[in-house]
Amino acid sequence: MTEHDEDTPRERGPYGELPPERDTEFGRLSMTDSGITLNLGGTEQEHIEPEPEDGELKHLADLVGVRVGELAGDDASVSEEPFDHAALERLNAELDARAGATDPNPSLDRIAMLLDLLGSPERTLKVIQVAGTNGKTSTARMTSSLLRALGHRVGLFTSPELTRVTETIEIDGAEIAPGRLAETYDELAPYLQMVDAKFATPLSRFEVLVAMAYVAFADAPVDVAVVEVGMGGTWDATNVADADVAVITPIGLDHQGFLGDTLPEIAAQKAGIIKARGTEGLGPAENIAVVAEQEQEAMRAVLERAVEVDAIVARAGSEFGVGESTVAVGGQQLDLRGLGGDYNDIFLPLAGAHQAANASLALAAVEAFFGVTREHPLDLDAVREGFARVQVPGRIERFGTAPVLLVDAAHNPHGARTLAAALRRDFNYAGLVGVVSIFADKDASAMLTALEPELREVVITQNSSPRAMDAYELAELAYAIFGDDRVRVEAHLPAAVELAREIAGEADEDGMGVLITGSVATAGDARAFLTADAQGGNG
Repeated sequence: MTEHDEDTPRERGPYGELPPERDTEFGRLSMTDSGITLNLGGTEQEHIEPEPEDGELKHLADLVGVRVGELAGDDASVSEEPFDHAALERLNAELDARAGATDPNPSLDRIAMLLDLLGSPERTLKVIQVAGTNGKTSTARMTSSLLRALGHRVGLFTSPELTRVTETIEIDGAEIAPGRLAETYDELAPYLQMVDAKFATPLSRFEVLVAMAYVAFADAPVDVAVVEVGMGGTWDATNVADADVAVITPIGLDHQGFLGDTLPEIAAQKAGIIKARGTEGLGPAENIAVVAEQEQEAMRAVLERAVEVDAIVARAGSEFGVGESTVAVGGQQLDLRGLGGDYNDIFLPLAGAHQAANASLALAAVEAFFGVTREHPLDLDAVREGFARVQVPGRIERFGTAPVLLVDAAHNPHGARTLAAALRRDFNYAGLVGVVSIFADKDASAMLTALEPELREVVITQNSSPRAMDAYELAELAYAIFGDDRVRVEAHLPAAVELAREIAGEADEDGMGVLITGSVATAGDARAFLTADAQGGNG
């Protein structure tokens, strides 16, 4: 990718303006009133004309000397803007049209070309990147909250979303507004066409989201971007940026069709975010990997990658970890052992030993980013504030009373086992009724087996995703694990939740609860109608 011309005027922030003509890795890019042209060499050119709108040329003023993503504004937040449902629907239609774009040969070429055409916004950012099988979103959100409590402006990218696409991008703790995100998409549209024309496989929905995130972060600007990997690591679109700190959460078997059939293969893919340190880095002088506790063969693969690129490694259970974790009302009380010392009396408003481990990982990542020492640890009050303010929707999230409903996005066997352990440790329900919908490409039997000891009965249902396993097919697996007398089937998710409520309410004893889980889509669907119910809407 090409470096920015240091003599180019910059309007605001590190991203600055894009000059009307400039060289990219892929040719000479020219922006004029008549459109955008990419000269690919010789006589080959790609030319995109502005779209007419109300008799005028759309974005005409934006095509010359104005950076892509300008419309994201100084603060691409949602706090002071009304929610634009029309913009969200239009954006969803544009992105959903790319949902099926999958390249059988993994590559960063498309996202690299797109970001190069956009002036390489990711190169202006300090990045903490989070990969792993489970706990990525929680760890990323904790990392962001800590950085903000320490006085930094943070961009946060997480995926997949629970209910709406704008959830994937936050700036300084605020979800990006639909109108702002839709306008940013419009600004990228000509460049998307150029990249699509260059490759046999068009840019995927996820690649476009990643590009929009990096543009929004560079435009804001933010002090640091916390970026969650989508899948794997090496070939994930987020990996076009070179992370200042690479964070690896627990690794398990998932996405075997894309990442490999064995734990070492999957771990090697995820460890691909650990890279050799370049001289142009904006963050720490060394390349640093902060790694959660892993199964031995997964840790071996991660360490082999670290040795290959001469990275410093901090490991949970060795260089940092959880000292004490005590269940408390609304979460847990923690003593954490960090890279720079001990941080005690921390309240974390999340349940489960796994979230305590995620907290220690996030703390170590922030310490590594700032290069703390035992002589100069992080400010304890700021650390306490950062953890106390953490919000992670869809992770043992509670709704209502009598019965309490728990919503969790566990979506693979590793996640289901972790959820079951958290239920045993942190909760004391008389019994739980499960509402479960799982994607067809997951090991549903293993997930149901992990959850079975914690559930008195289970209602099998089907979420709104086209990837969801048919409710009656899933029920056949459940019958074999739970027995016929403990399984109900209700394909419509809201009706399944109501049935579970009725079952819990009919129990002889008090203290029954309902657990809704099985996938991110299941959690998202449940949150949507439960939130609407709580606000007086129709679920």
